[in-house]
Amino acid sequence: MKKLIAIAMLFAGSSTFGQGALGDIVGTVVDFKTQQTLYGVRVWVEEGDRKYADVTDPDGRFRISGVPAGRYMVSFISQGDTMMRAIEANIPMDGFANIGTVKFTTSIQVLDVVNISAKGDMKLVYGSLPIKELTSEEIAQSPSKFDAKGLVLSMSSEARMSEDGELMFRGARKGDMIFMLDGVKGTEMMNVPSCAIGRMMVYTGGIPAKYGDTLGGVVVMETKSYFDLYRAWEADQLRLGNQ
Repeated sequence: MKKLIAIAMLFAGSSTFGQGALGDIVGTVVDFKTQQTLYGVRVWVEEGDRKYADVTDPDGRFRISGVPAGRYMVSFISQGDTMMRAIEANIPMDGFANIGTVKFTTSIQVLDVVNISAKGDMKLVYGSLPIKELTSEEIAQSPSKFDAKGLVLSMSSEARMSEDGELMFRGARKGDMIFMLDGVKGTEMMNVPSCAIGRMMVYTGGIPAKYGDTLGGVVVMETKSYFDLYRAWEADQLRLGNQ
């Protein structure tokens, strides 16, 4: 009986803390013809039956917070008029997706061109903090995709493996790390099949307080869900002009 209760609590905890890596979507909405900022535009994304939304402020800015990391289609409605085509946003873990200036129209939308240059595979999270992150598309192309620890080593030069196969970060003792799988914390790295990984992030410094106290590193992994696959398909259909 005690074993059954323990198993039930484990599953309850997994469902409660699943999709623990959240992010934001930010941007500005202006009128396509007048270029004036639009106040009161409702902006939202959907995940199944759940919606995450915000309303633009007097400067036309919006921020949709607490959205599980992944690819989404952002929709807009102003005074009962909805943009015919949504805009894709790719939300990183613990970061934000900036879709820039959206020129509101009922038939087309035009986005400003943004050029970003960087060295290596480092990505900007919180606007300035360099974090190593891999998406499912990048994992599929990695030669280390069948080895989760190998993926960590390929993402950061500050991580290495001991002789007995334990990960070590920045001179910390082996095993001194935190592994987060769908929001559930552990101290041992699990070898999750690469086809099931949606996103993967490695912290080797500047570790956020929410992950706890460690002198080593943090590996955050989010598995794919049905909604991740659906949103990826929806985005592909939009790019192909099928929607």
